[in-house]
Amino acid sequence: MEVKPGYKQTEVGVFPEDWDLITLGQMFGFKNGLNKAKEFFGYGTPIVNYMDVFQKEGLRITDVLGRVDVNRSELKAYEVRKGDVFFTRTSETVEEIGIASVMLDEPSETVFSGFILRARPTDHSLNDEFKRYCFSARYLRQQVTSRASYTTRALTNGRSLSATFLARPPLPEQRAIATALSDVDALLGGLDRLIAKKRDLKQAAMQQLLTGQTRLPRFEGEWEVKRIDEIADTDPENLSVTTNPSYQFNYISLEDVDYGYLVGCSEQVFVQAPSRARRRVQADDVLVATVRPNLKSHLRFSVQGGEWVCSTGFCVIRCRKEVSDPGYVFQHFFADLVNNQIESLIAGSNYPAINNADIRALSIPIPAIDEQTAIATVLSDMDVEMEALLKRRHKTRDLKQAMMQELLTGRTRLL
Repeated sequence: MEVKPGYKQTEVGVFPEDWDLITLGQMFGFKNGLNKAKEFFGYGTPIVNYMDVFQKEGLRITDVLGRVDVNRSELKAYEVRKGDVFFTRTSETVEEIGIASVMLDEPSETVFSGFILRARPTDHSLNDEFKRYCFSARYLRQQVTSRASYTTRALTNGRSLSATFLARPPLPEQRAIATALSDVDALLGGLDRLIAKKRDLKQAAMQQLLTGQTRLPRFEGEWEVKRIDEIADTDPENLSVTTNPSYQFNYISLEDVDYGYLVGCSEQVFVQAPSRARRRVQADDVLVATVRPNLKSHLRFSVQGGEWVCSTGFCVIRCRKEVSDPGYVFQHFFADLVNNQIESLIAGSNYPAINNADIRALSIPIPAIDEQTAIATVLSDMDVEMEALLKRRHKTRDLKQAMMQELLTGRTRLL
């Protein structure tokens, strides 16, 4: 392939001639994090957890909400400093390992979890703001995921990450790239605040309607509290090893759902599909995410027709007709009553998750089926504006991803 003047071909892609191609091991020292028993969590010293890293490219002291009881030797061994980069070490899927976040503040007496790896800089060749973005470059992520191991969970380690190549621009260009991408982050932040405001308004309505504190006109009668397994079936249809290898379907992963909205899917053939592509889905099924990074990736599936399969990271709830309304049940997974039950199950875990037995045991208040449907209709009407905002956010996020691909490979130069 012909390389245009001013660029060079490397083993991981084409980059500007004045950029260095260097391994992470030449710039960082890697260390595994702290592991302790569950009873030590919830109080004491701040700890950077899996979710902190997974959710934010750049960490501030105020973002670190987890606490753990540590002694002085543990505090010294697992300390966090400004400029440290953290990588997710293990997850349910390969796509969720090696996600990076940089500490942008100077923390005091803070440690990091065993579900993440600390990369401590050995020099000052990377700008801290640039670190927020450079580890998300597609060419780098492909290296990380291709080297991952997978048994029951996906794993990476310091040795694998040390061998990963990074294309390093000169410091002035690093700063320019970081500034351009942070401007897009500011747009995303504004949308996030508006979405959060709309969600707060809906949360208030949910608290009233889903608990019976406020009744809709013309409805009366007592409500009952029932478990999910009393009103619905869970995971009613699953693919197995005997499935026809040529079986084709649309696959929904955890990442394809954003707070109740289906934002993507992929076409798959069973023989080539991800190992987690197992649960068959039909219209009006409720998909409940059971893995912590995606615990708000719940979905009321509404597509009519076609072959659809979702990840085993979901529990599929199929409501029993004349007993439960899928829209009513779905809304409960964003409401306090169910969320408080889930939080009590996952409290204290570095990588909290729930299982399908937990889902079946969750309890919700159940009115008559026609009142369930009426409540679901009111709340779904409130979702319409939210969906429009989320679509705007996804378009802005896609713009950022396209900019990153251009800027972090030097295809577009800012200096």
